[in-house]
Amino acid sequence: SILSVRAERQEVRLTFVTHLECAMCARRFDATKLHNMCPTCARPLWVRYDLAAVGRELTKRTLERRAPSMWRYGELLPMRDPANVVSLGETMTPLVSAKRLAERFGLDDLLVKDESRLPTGSFKARGMALALSRAKELGAERVALASVGHAGPATAAYAARAGLDAWIFMPDDTPTIDQKECRLAGAHTFLVGGQLHDCARIVADGQLPMEWFDISTLREPYRIEGKKTMGFELAEQLGWELPDVILHPTGGGTGLLGMWKAFAELESLGWLTNPRKPRLYACQSDGCAPLATAFARGERFAPRAESVRTVASGLRVPAVVGDFMLLDAVRQSGGAVLALPEGEIGRWMRLAASDDGLFLCPEAALCLGALETMRMRGQIKRGMKVVLWNTGAAHESPEAMEAALPRIDLGKPLDWAALRKAA
Repeated sequence: SILSVRAERQEVRLTFVTHLECAMCARRFDATKLHNMCPTCARPLWVRYDLAAVGRELTKRTLERRAPSMWRYGELLPMRDPANVVSLGETMTPLVSAKRLAERFGLDDLLVKDESRLPTGSFKARGMALALSRAKELGAERVALASVGHAGPATAAYAARAGLDAWIFMPDDTPTIDQKECRLAGAHTFLVGGQLHDCARIVADGQLPMEWFDISTLREPYRIEGKKTMGFELAEQLGWELPDVILHPTGGGTGLLGMWKAFAELESLGWLTNPRKPRLYACQSDGCAPLATAFARGERFAPRAESVRTVASGLRVPAVVGDFMLLDAVRQSGGAVLALPEGEIGRWMRLAASDDGLFLCPEAALCLGALETMRMRGQIKRGMKVVLWNTGAAHESPEAMEAALPRIDLGKPLDWAALRKAA
């Protein structure tokens, strides 16, 4: 699709970005320069577009002719020059029907959006492809990130692809595979004896002395733009009619925020056949659930989680920078933020794999728990179209899976009755 954009370069305006805008105070910023958060509010920035101009330039028919990748939505992305796009082949991801799980929960239509097919094995590839592309385009040479999961390897891989110097800071309990993948891709990777916000403080403090650009969650505006392509894809795959319910694991919240932004932009373009937006269910583990706590209290800002205990590493976010943005979106949608029991993650992973052959990451397994909970409460009903987001590959989280298997001793005759029992 990068090639298709280049081929159309003479006839297509390459960017429709008008400005950046603080999500709290609405102060405007020049989109042609590197920015982190609003200096007044210390809150995230939105990327804003001339959607009327996009509507005159881009049509559904034009879109249909483009290659199936996240870059097909170029007019709704901030890149100015296709030569600056940093890509590892970000294909559109499939919507997989989960028929047996649907039957189990009494649903007619349950779909799984499988982001494990992306480069680096998770939906982090979308955000980092865009964030690193834009950082490169705006002149960054060194980037830094606080990460407790798959964002680290995605940053390392795309920074290597872009020729940027990457520095990554991770809590001690970050899964080993994420640590190794960062080193493998050549990033300067450090373990920190603290939590994610402690790593974020190191990155923030190092901006002047180390001259790096902070690309941690919501501390720059473009990861959301990469994540919003999930919303564009979903709408296009469903014939521009959005589902009734979306279940999405939520740590920092860029996934749901990106989709909510995508739906608003599509509505403005008049592309949705049904203007009703989905109910958003943000799913957290009860081992780290600051957003669920704030939602239950009716508050707009989330408290810092004092205790962090979950095998779903992508959800180990005790302090959420974009808390009010996410909570606003969930409430506007009529959805909820749920804290699901940590101890049930393994059961839900096994259920998805044994029923439908779907290897959900532990974060997504919590969404299956949310479906189970909301179905019992009657808030998700038969006849609704439900989409569950698998944000990453299960094999990237081996610590979440049971490993003890029964053994066969080849020195003894097989006892078939014992074999059946052991199985």
